[in-house]
Amino acid sequence: MRGWWRELAGLVLPVDCAGCGAARALLCGGCREALSGAGAGRVRPAAAPAGLPAVYAAAAYGEAVREVVLAHKERGALPLAGALGTALAAAVRAAPAGCAGELMLIPVPSARRQVRARGHDPARRIALAASARLRRAGVPARVAPVLRLRRVVADQAGLGARQRRENLAGALEVGRDGARLLGGAAGGFRFVLVDDVITTGATLAEAARAVRAAGIGRVGVAAVVAAPADSFVCVDPVRNPDRAKNA
Repeated sequence: MRGWWRELAGLVLPVDCAGCGAARALLCGGCREALSGAGAGRVRPAAAPAGLPAVYAAAAYGEAVREVVLAHKERGALPLAGALGTALAAAVRAAPAGCAGELMLIPVPSARRQVRARGHDPARRIALAASARLRRAGVPARVAPVLRLRRVVADQAGLGARQRRENLAGALEVGRDGARLLGGAAGGFRFVLVDDVITTGATLAEAARAVRAAGIGRVGVAAVVAAPADSFVCVDPVRNPDRAKNA
């Protein structure tokens, strides 16, 4: 009930822009442009963990983008999922052959305690918005929330890259029903792991390991936003010339 009330309130009550604070706009034109995915391209953590597939992001994680992501994830601004879904869809399409064949988006799950506290699962909500955006653009896509946590993990905030890898090692799995779904779809879908933010890459690497353990081979990855420029190395300077200069 709480989630429905938040969503309704965000639609009918006057609010300030979640990104920059501009008056009476859920998301102003400038902040919406920052999430348009116009600069989407490949990103890579400076010390990428083993098993991390290629990652494509729509925007750098900073300023307005960071505020929008946090407003959606932590403060229940659920209508922002539309703009974030647009960004995620752009990141998916930036990957090589990102529009070839049918796509199955696999969101990285939040812990149950976080879902209860927030009233929603951010990555899953954004993935649903992205799949709808992709379908409107003529790209067949669906969401498969098949990943789940098999044990309790510590809060990742404040942990370094090595600590994050250790915290998440073996923490994710594909459930029995999910394994059947992925196995049945393996021949006709391209699988894409999705999340809202990538920092060290530990979460996405663990998600990729879990999906591969379920019998799925190659997995592509797309994230809505990337970590600050000084934490990432641009590996696609043609698509991201400005980010390449700062890498």
